[in-house]
Amino acid sequence: MKIFHSINDFSSTKKTIITLGTFDGVHIGHKKILDKVIQNAATKDYESLVLTFYPHPRMVLQSDSDIKLLNTIDEKIELLEKIGLDNLVIHPFNEAFSRLTSEEFVKNILVDRLNIHKIIIGYDHRFGRNRTANIDDLITFGQQYDFKVEQISVQEINEISVSSTKIRNALLEGNMTLANDYLGYNYFLTGTVVIGKQLGRTIGFPTANVQIEENYKLIPLNGVYIVKSIFDQKTIFGMMNIGFNPTVLGKERSIEVHYFDFDANLYDQKISVSVLHRIRSEQKFPSVDLLKEQLEKDKNAALRFLNF
Repeated sequence: MKIFHSINDFSSTKKTIITLGTFDGVHIGHKKILDKVIQNAATKDYESLVLTFYPHPRMVLQSDSDIKLLNTIDEKIELLEKIGLDNLVIHPFNEAFSRLTSEEFVKNILVDRLNIHKIIIGYDHRFGRNRTANIDDLITFGQQYDFKVEQISVQEINEISVSSTKIRNALLEGNMTLANDYLGYNYFLTGTVVIGKQLGRTIGFPTANVQIEENYKLIPLNGVYIVKSIFDQKTIFGMMNIGFNPTVLGKERSIEVHYFDFDANLYDQKISVSVLHRIRSEQKFPSVDLLKEQLEKDKNAALRFLNF
């Protein structure tokens, strides 16, 4: 997959089959649309292309927006790469771009820059300045500028909307089974391992303290989770605590991962943690010894879940 960080960087001698959107989560609903784009491109000598934007339009147009997203931009790239697209264009979204008229968007971008043959888009898609243009306008532009428009059905669009909402709600409730079912993969967190309080190592549970730079990334409900990561092509399982460490009077929310049977220096490394299952809520224990006892129980519960 070729990645372009601006519409202006893209070039291809082949006509393109395009879809556009934020594709947050790149979940099972999104994949239906993306598969259509890829299949359309494969039938003739075309290239598949996804146009997406960064930052998320709501971050730019709604200054008070506290939107939480399922993927960071790097995570989204990773997920889209696995699908088999030919091209991904990530265009910087800003106020100037938002002021393009619908015809400027179609003519200057889809036609002149992206070499469009066909666009596959939702029936409810709106575009152009103040989002005033709709699918009927797009069909008219298609006739004018010689490209095809394929509408995604109401049912499919509703499935995508429901999926996104359910995934976010499930994560905020700690329901990893439901979230992962709708995603079609295990939800994952990507961050850099930093030095923490180092309490875990003193009680036999050393942890990697994962710091996520992107404050828009949705973090699941506080609690203890079963997780896995891949290091040197080997899958390593463990458990993760999300929360404030109330037993030791923690004041800042942290993400700490204890890996089973794994001893490596991860400081300053960027790691990816896939979240499989939630064991329990975060608790405050009367003593560190009782916390240690509970961690042993959590580990046994995790190993049972993993059939180890």
